[in-house]
Amino acid sequence: MIALLCPGQGAQKPGMLAPWLETDSAAGLLADFSAAAEVDLQSLGTTAEAETIKDTAVAQPLIVAASLLTLDRLQQALGPLPQWAGAVAGHSVGEFAAVAAAGVLNPVDAVRLVAVRGRAMAQAAAQQPTGMAAVMGGDQDQILALLQERELVGANINGGGQIVAAGTTEALEQLRLDPPEKTRVIPLAVAGAFHTEHMAPAVEPVDAAARSLAPADPAITLLSNADGQPVDSGGVALSRLTEQITSPVRWDLCQQYLADQDVQLAIELAPGGVLTGLARRTLPGVRTVAIKTPDDVETAVAAVQDIKEDR
Repeated sequence: MIALLCPGQGAQKPGMLAPWLETDSAAGLLADFSAAAEVDLQSLGTTAEAETIKDTAVAQPLIVAASLLTLDRLQQALGPLPQWAGAVAGHSVGEFAAVAAAGVLNPVDAVRLVAVRGRAMAQAAAQQPTGMAAVMGGDQDQILALLQERELVGANINGGGQIVAAGTTEALEQLRLDPPEKTRVIPLAVAGAFHTEHMAPAVEPVDAAARSLAPADPAITLLSNADGQPVDSGGVALSRLTEQITSPVRWDLCQQYLADQDVQLAIELAPGGVLTGLARRTLPGVRTVAIKTPDDVETAVAAVQDIKEDR
């Protein structure tokens, strides 16, 4: 099996869209995304500084747009995704790129919806000082129990010895000063406690926007962050996008599903790197390709062709 992975928030980098805009088709697609998101994604993805694109309202549509520009380039070379890949999964906001890749939404609608999410989550984050921190190492069950005792949430359970804790800044600071045994705690530069009840005010506007759309059923195996299992219905896929605003990301279970399906190749769409890094630790023997620039597309295409020739 070949799996397509779609990265989440924090993967954005200044200027990351610049190399993708060398063709008229990419520039036109990005213009459509900008109109849907109601923000100038071309400027944000080419000339904006790191502090500007850290804003949740900006980062989320920008990351999804980058992933979908990558997907467009891959499909130009390889044909429609279901012809060469077996599964697609996205981490957190990456699920919006994943539902577009699976054919549940068209790419423009996916960007339109994620822009609503980004704005709503930014507004929710502004209501109270909250944040997130990566807990590296240690025993997963013990860490999750300790987080609960300290009124924190394991918001991203990523596998590979990585859990992202979320909650109030006060509780996170106490976690940093008194970390769980055999762990390192690394504060993350995010605006709030994503995937917790602190984001509850964002649910209604995203749900309303999602209900205005007409989803199709997935044309390829689409994994859910909720439990790492395939989603068969387009309606359920959109419901999961709303639910995951306040629910933990179970990326460990997504990776376990891929392992159980004997995935051979994992390709991470731009801005790639984070998810393939996790895959190298949790999916030993699986070939990975992280797409960061258009030059990496050639590497991904060659890897897909290698797998197809071996079948």
